[in-house]
Amino acid sequence: MTKKDIYKLDFEIDKLTDSILNTISGDSFQTEISLLTKSDLKKITKSRGWLFNWRHEFNQPDREIYKLTIIDNPDIVQGLISFTVRADHVYLFLLESAPFNLV
Repeated sequence: MTKKDIYKLDFEIDKLTDSILNTISGDSFQTEISLLTKSDLKKITKSRGWLFNWRHEFNQPDREIYKLTIIDNPDIVQGLISFTVRADHVYLFLLESAPFNLV
């Protein structure tokens, strides 16, 4: 019998909304979710504060990567998620908020 790996998720959902909410000003921004493109990767690097290697993730053939953007500002990625849909579950690989969204 093998010991299963135990993974702990280190993120907090403070509030469920259908938009991005600026906690300081209270402003709400409508968002859009779309597939990450290769050209998006130029701005999503460790040197710009992103923690994960999204280029490596993008090159994994079994994964889908989606970006969260504000509708009126689609060139600025607010967050990313990488996952695979299986027959009986969804496997989440990575989830990251843009560095400028961290408090």
